Amino acid sequence: MTDLLSLSGRTVLVTGAGQGVGRQTALLAAAHGATVVVNDYHLDRAEAVHAEITEAGGTALAVRCDVTALDEITDMVERAEAAVGTIDVLVNNAGNAGPAQDPMATAPPFWETGPKDWEPWMGTSYFGVLNCSRAVLPGMVERRYGRVVTVISDAGRVGDPNLVVYGGAKAGAAGFSRGLARATGRYGVTVNCVALSAIRTPGVATATANDALVAAMLKQYVIRRLGEPSDAANMILFLASDAASWITGQTYPVNGGFSLNQ
Repeated sequence: MTDLLSLSGRTVLVTGAGQGVGRQTALLAAAHGATVVVNDYHLDRAEAVHAEITEAGGTALAVRCDVTALDEITDMVERAEAAVGTIDVLVNNAGNAGPAQDPMATAPPFWETGPKDWEPWMGTSYFGVLNCSRAVLPGMVERRYGRVVTVISDAGRVGDPNLVVYGGAKAGAAGFSRGLARATGRYGVTVNCVALSAIRTPGVATATANDALVAAMLKQYVIRRLGEPSDAANMILFLASDAASWITGQTYPVNGGFSLNQ
């Protein structure tokens, strides 16, 4: 019986793969036969995930770049493809406001902020998606095969008063993905999004370690637990695989029912 989730013979680039959802996605893709390009802003994190994959018998390459810089991404893709083969699957996972800002830090109201406050969120969560997609799509179109999976947030679907710019960036990434799906489908490239709510990752550890805060949050969830990185990675794997070959332009919520009535 054919394993439709197999990524054997495919090369998968995962951005922001040094921890959390990106790490779990990289490990899962490798476990399903992919060669994984493990990208992170912090090379030591990428190398640690690379070591996990190779120790488990998989194949991987650790690479560092800043997704907000198109020239860095283009160079990274060229080096990666020379080393391990052409990129078949792009997982746009890098997000939040990049490496320099705590995503759970208390933010002032939007009307008290300005462009310098917005740029980190837009740079990573929106322009990072455009940059990485721009770097890999020419090859995908030429080969008439590709998968682009972008991790967005329910903040971009239903809104969050404390994450206004971040939500806008993620909504922009989703809109970009729908348009890109229409543009690339004729070339055998699918483009989809996975929308997440509260996932237990190192990036939000300060919030998820607060039992009272978690209890208050979970009142909004039909399934009364926080998400785990594996919950997200499972959906990403599906969309990256041949099991989803006739699905494009869609956004799939993986959120414990958070947005069920919204």
